[in-house]
Amino acid sequence: MAADALIPGSVIDGFRIEEKIYQGGMATLWRVTREDIAFPLVMKVPRLSYGDDPAAIVGFEVEQMMLPVLSGVHVPRFVATGDFEVLPYIVMERISGPSLRMRLDDAPLRAEEVAALGARVATALHDLHRQHVIHLDLKPSSVLFRESGEAVLIDFGLAHHNQLPDLLAEEFHLPMGTGPYISPEQIHGVRNEPRSDLFALGVMLYHLTTGERPFGNPTTLGGLRRRLYRDPVPPRALCPDCPPWLQEIILHCLEVEPAARYGTAGQVAFDLQHPGQVSLTARAERAAHDGLAAVAKRWFRAIGAQPVAAHSIADHLSTAPIIMVALDVSPGMEALCDALRGAVRQVLQTQAGARLACVTVLKTSRVGIDVNVDEQGRNLHVQKLIELRHWAHLFNSHANKLTFHVLEAPDTAAAIVDFARSNDVDHIVIGARGSSTFRRYLGSVSSQVVAQATCTVTVVKTTGSGGRPDNEK
Repeated sequence: MAADALIPGSVIDGFRIEEKIYQGGMATLWRVTREDIAFPLVMKVPRLSYGDDPAAIVGFEVEQMMLPVLSGVHVPRFVATGDFEVLPYIVMERISGPSLRMRLDDAPLRAEEVAALGARVATALHDLHRQHVIHLDLKPSSVLFRESGEAVLIDFGLAHHNQLPDLLAEEFHLPMGTGPYISPEQIHGVRNEPRSDLFALGVMLYHLTTGERPFGNPTTLGGLRRRLYRDPVPPRALCPDCPPWLQEIILHCLEVEPAARYGTAGQVAFDLQHPGQVSLTARAERAAHDGLAAVAKRWFRAIGAQPVAAHSIADHLSTAPIIMVALDVSPGMEALCDALRGAVRQVLQTQAGARLACVTVLKTSRVGIDVNVDEQGRNLHVQKLIELRHWAHLFNSHANKLTFHVLEAPDTAAAIVDFARSNDVDHIVIGARGSSTFRRYLGSVSSQVVAQATCTVTVVKTTGSGGRPDNEK
C-alpha cells in the first residue's frame, strides 16, 4: 500500500488508522489503535517519492533498526515495524506530553527552570548513552515529556549505535545534523563521540536562557564551520539575570574540543541539580567574545583538523563516572574515614575523569521535632558540611570535580540509595562499622545499600592495616 493511500479507517497489519497527527517534509504521523494494546500508539510513515533525499530513506532504516533495541522510560516503547516492500512504518508508544520546543516561545526562562529542564534532558541522554547510542540530532522538537515529568528522546534517524552497522557513515560523507545544534566534530564527519550530544544540549540551554541560539541558524557548510573557531556571545552578556553557575555549565557544554566538555551527560545533570556546588572557572565570568588572537589561532587549527575517532561509548563512560563516597563523620569513626580516604584515592587514580560526591547523612526523627544545633549552639548541618570538607582536604587537586552533600533523613541507607539513583551515581564507596549482634539483627547500613543500590557498591572495613574493600556489587 502506498503511504498516500492511508486514510482514517484503514487497517495495516492489525493497526487501525484513526487520524493524522502531523505531516512534515520527512514523515507523516498517524494515531493508531490495536485491540490488544491498551497504551496510546503512533505510526510514523516516511514520505517516499521520486527525488526524495536518499539520506532520509536511510535515516528511516536507521530508526527502524534503533528503536527495537532501546528500552526504558526515556524512549518510546517500540511496538512494530513495516517492510519497505509493502509499507514502511514504525509503530511506537505515543507520548502525550509537550515537547521542549514549546518552551522556546517563553525564553528567556528563569535559571531554575532552565536547570530543571536541562537536568531531565541530560538524564535521558545519559540513559541513552548507557545503551550504546548517540543521538546526533538532539534538538528541542526531539525531546518530549511524559506526564510524570521524565524527558523522552525521539527521532533516531541520525543516531549511531556502537554495536550496530552505521548505515549513514557507510553511504554518505557530508555533515549530518540540524544546523543550530550540530557539534564541531560532526562537521568533520565524526559520528561516534557521545559528547556531541552534550554540545547540542548546551545549545538548547543557551537558547532557553537567552532567547537566542548561540550560533544562529546556518544553512551552509561555511556557516556551520564558524563554530570551529568563533565562540558564542556569553549568555550573561545577553541576559544579565543568568547566574555565573549557569553560564559555566552552558559554555562548558559548548567547548569546541570534545575533551574540554563535560565527561558525560550524567555529570551535566549532576551540576544542573546542584548549582550551588558548580566549580566556577573563567568561563563563568566571560562578558564578550574571545579576542581576535584566540579566534585566529582556532581558525588556523581548524583548517588542517582531521577527524579523531572516539573510543567506544562504553569505554568513554567508564572514564568519567560519578563516584559517591558515603561517610559517617561522627566522633570515633576516624579509622574508618581514613580507610575510605585510601579507597577513594585508589579509585580516582585509575579514573581521572571521575566526579566525586562526598555524602553524609544527618539522621532525623520520623516523628517529633529535631534539634538542629549542638551543645555549643552550632548548626549541625553546617558542622557536618565542614567535617566533610575537612575529610576531603587531600583531594584538593580534584577540587573542580568535588561536591559535598549533607542529607537529612530518618533512614540513612534509603537516603544514600535515593541520592545515588537521582544523581546517576555509577559507584558507591561506603564504610562498614564493626559487627555486633544488634547490627546483625537489624541489618547494617552498608548491607542495605549493597542490597538496594542499582550501581556498583564497594564496602570498606577497617583492619589492622587501615582498610580493605570487603564486598562489591
